[in-house]
Amino acid sequence: PQTDTSSLRDIVLLSLNQRHHSAQQPNRWKEQREGLNCVRNGSVCCAWPVKMRETPLSNCERLFLLKAIEEKKRVDGRQAYDYRNIKIMFGTDYGCCTVCLGKTRVLAQVSCELVPPKESRPTEGIMFFNLELSPMASPGFQPNRQSELLVTLNRQLERCLRNSKCIDTESLCVVSGEKVWQIRVDVHVQNHDGNLMDAASIAAISALCHFRRPDVAIQGRDITVFSPEERDLVPLSIYHMPICVSFAFFQQGTYLLVDPCEKEELVMDGLLVIAMNKHREICSVQSSGGIMLLKDQVLRCSKIASVKVSEITELINKALENDRRVRKEGGKFGFAESMPKERITALKREEAPVEMKDVQETAEEIVSNAEAPPDIVPSPIIVATGTGQVGEGLQNTWGLEEDDDGEELEDVTEVKKQPDEVMTISDSEEEEVVVLKPKAPKSKTKRHKH
Repeated sequence: PQTDTSSLRDIVLLSLNQRHHSAQQPNRWKEQREGLNCVRNGSVCCAWPVKMRETPLSNCERLFLLKAIEEKKRVDGRQAYDYRNIKIMFGTDYGCCTVCLGKTRVLAQVSCELVPPKESRPTEGIMFFNLELSPMASPGFQPNRQSELLVTLNRQLERCLRNSKCIDTESLCVVSGEKVWQIRVDVHVQNHDGNLMDAASIAAISALCHFRRPDVAIQGRDITVFSPEERDLVPLSIYHMPICVSFAFFQQGTYLLVDPCEKEELVMDGLLVIAMNKHREICSVQSSGGIMLLKDQVLRCSKIASVKVSEITELINKALENDRRVRKEGGKFGFAESMPKERITALKREEAPVEMKDVQETAEEIVSNAEAPPDIVPSPIIVATGTGQVGEGLQNTWGLEEDDDGEELEDVTEVKKQPDEVMTISDSEEEEVVVLKPKAPKSKTKRHKH
């Protein structure tokens, strides 16, 4: 059906005036951010913005995950207190680090600049943390919008690294009250598969340990910043390395898991994040979800966190030592060199250990209950001249009716060659029929058409 474009245009303009106050805009025909994108030449182009949502779990998946957790099993084959595989890679420039926690991938980049200090702390440098959740990591993340998850992760990261005083901020002062170094840590989430806080904290502290700032010289009131070619870069003064360890609680705190994946986070009742260093000093504790935790549960989580933090700290130190050795020897380094070469990795999947109990006993039981194969192989049965069949059955009903085929096969098996009988060989009704008379001195050929 045809619609009057003038009346439709008036309706659209009225709605746009009410929603966006288009009377204050110089051009009311320009594209709108929401609603109708454009109204031009008497035509209306509708393009309502679509907000991507993360895929919710079905009831079957939710029940399956909860049932597996009750049986102390996880979908990826891990135990309750096991971390996923952690991979730490450093970029070509100092202060660039990528951490892969299973399929969760986080990139951290550290940069610095000379800025005036804060009036309350004229002799201390400035630490700034910025965390970004891009739609590339998950369809549920929206660009340029501060979601509740983004604010929570950013606050936890600042509380873990800045408030714990892990970096000597006084060493970042160049001229008291005038110039200090501002260290900026940008954390980009590239892929989200659960436990972003742990991956972000590992990437941030690894990038800070890997970062080198330029050297400076002061002559009177002049500040000279040297390039890396003129003077060696100066590392940051780091006292300790705080690392976050996340604990997910299920069934109102009855079950506990370390390093929850994305699906486990969707069904958990509460989350406890403990930031700790290898000296067993708790830097921060954050609880969310609204569940009540007992003192014994928190103490048990702190003991588990101390073990995990020691292992992760050792892994970070090994990665830093390997990068330092490769750079000193003049070898190849960076993200490109850390990727596997000459391999097909598009369809490659990591092997997941699967718990298999009583496999040998089950296999032996199946073999013992199975029927033994016959020792004698049946000989071929000749149904008619020129045919043979091997096997137990003597009838074949492919493409034929059961009753007609059974009668035909019974007739064929009862055929016996008489000395004076003429044998007729026929493959089909449309082909020629040849009648052979063995006693005749000369063979005569007759053609019959059916």
